[in-house]
Amino acid sequence: MTRLGGGLLVAGTTSDAGKSVVTAGMCRWLARRGVRVAPFKGQNMSLNSFVTREGAEIGRAQAMQAQAAGVEPTALMNPVLLKPGGDRSSQVIVLGKAVGELSARGYHGGRQADLLATVTDCLEQLRTQYDAVICEGAGSPAEINLRRTDIVNMGVARAAHLPVVVVGDIDRGGVFASFFGTTALLAPRDQALVAGYLVNKFRGDVSLLQPGLDMLRGLTGRPALGVLPYAHGLGIDEEDGLRVSLRGTVRESVVAPPHGEDLLRVAVAAVPLMSNFTDVDALAAEPGVVVRFVDRPEELADADLVVLPGTRGTVRALEWLRERGLADAIARRAAEGRPLLGICGGFQMLAEHIEDDVESRAGSVPGLGLLPVRVRFAAAKTLARPAGTAYGEPVEGYEIHHGVAEVRGGDEEFLDGCRVGAVWGTHWHGSLESDGFRRAFLRRVAAAAGRRFVPAPDTVFAALREEQADRLGDLIEEHADTAALLRLIEQGPPPGLPFVPPGAP
Repeated sequence: MTRLGGGLLVAGTTSDAGKSVVTAGMCRWLARRGVRVAPFKGQNMSLNSFVTREGAEIGRAQAMQAQAAGVEPTALMNPVLLKPGGDRSSQVIVLGKAVGELSARGYHGGRQADLLATVTDCLEQLRTQYDAVICEGAGSPAEINLRRTDIVNMGVARAAHLPVVVVGDIDRGGVFASFFGTTALLAPRDQALVAGYLVNKFRGDVSLLQPGLDMLRGLTGRPALGVLPYAHGLGIDEEDGLRVSLRGTVRESVVAPPHGEDLLRVAVAAVPLMSNFTDVDALAAEPGVVVRFVDRPEELADADLVVLPGTRGTVRALEWLRERGLADAIARRAAEGRPLLGICGGFQMLAEHIEDDVESRAGSVPGLGLLPVRVRFAAAKTLARPAGTAYGEPVEGYEIHHGVAEVRGGDEEFLDGCRVGAVWGTHWHGSLESDGFRRAFLRRVAAAAGRRFVPAPDTVFAALREEQADRLGDLIEEHADTAALLRLIEQGPPPGLPFVPPGAP
């Protein structure tokens, strides 16, 4: 058998402990050392996804980590992706393709265990192609009710004999109890893989933490492998929530002064099952652009641009807009010639008519009627990486949707969608990351909104992404025990790690 490359699993005491950040940081740190490294997450639950060049759908976090590693993302890096729906079920995506819908009980009751072989096979393939694979866990490895069918934490670590580093968020409090309890709830064979701990989001003097770290080592026999400081605006494409991506940067820091005379205010409707909200990251990165997420009609009043983002539930989101009075407010904006952009599910909501026997099974549903488009949901999902030209500038994007749009007119074509007045609609995610196009689009938005806003000529979104990845790599290089991490990656779990009672069966 081909010799497998080194590896390590980054687990967490909780969800949002910082696993994605640490995994990305390790990938960038190793890549800067000349190590051929790849990220891996056996199972991801996320509404933020990405289309690889081979046409596979994977979690955006793994695409971001691949960028940090300096490699092209592939389906091997996220073999199982779950996209939550509105009826306590999720779409199951295996090796980049949707294979059906399952309830949580149905998935954990049998299908998940069947996928372990797929997950471990993908990991093995990556380990034959790369010097090192940095794996990310999900939630906590000590979810003892789910351990039997685990394919992303200790299940994959045990199958591949990977050392495990547990990350804890000290900003939440209780990090020592979380480290100890996580270890003590694992079965003996799982505990034998837990090699140490990483404290994340620490504020203050590290020397004050040292007595606790020493006691933790005495209690568990395992060292702290680093204390990562709290860092604002790390902006990564994590799985869920409204605290991630560059939106966090907008909320935590002062918006850069505008290049022109005016700010430009962008309101994003926080629709149910919002997906790929990372589409507005490139807007948030523009000096003088203020991005906020809203859920009330009065919050649209001072917006220069309203964005209807993607959603896993187009019909449900449409009902939500109507129930909250947002649909009427959006219609008034369109009648007044005030800018509105719909992306993917947001584009579908702007249509005249929606026929959905697939996603919501609601059948025939009237859309907002702001674009001359009819949408029919197909059983097969469109996964594509389109490229083209708009407003004289090159544009690239990616498509992930069941809805098929029939465009029946409009003032002009717009990225395979259309524009009517100041209402734009497209299925293309990620188009605003194309710098020239983004500037050209914002100039039109500013003109329609009557704002003296001028896009900065030197904002390069790809460069900002690279800077973020370097910041993550710096966190590991400057604040983690990199020598110990390298030993774990190269040599595997250290022998003789003590058992911490009581353990689990």
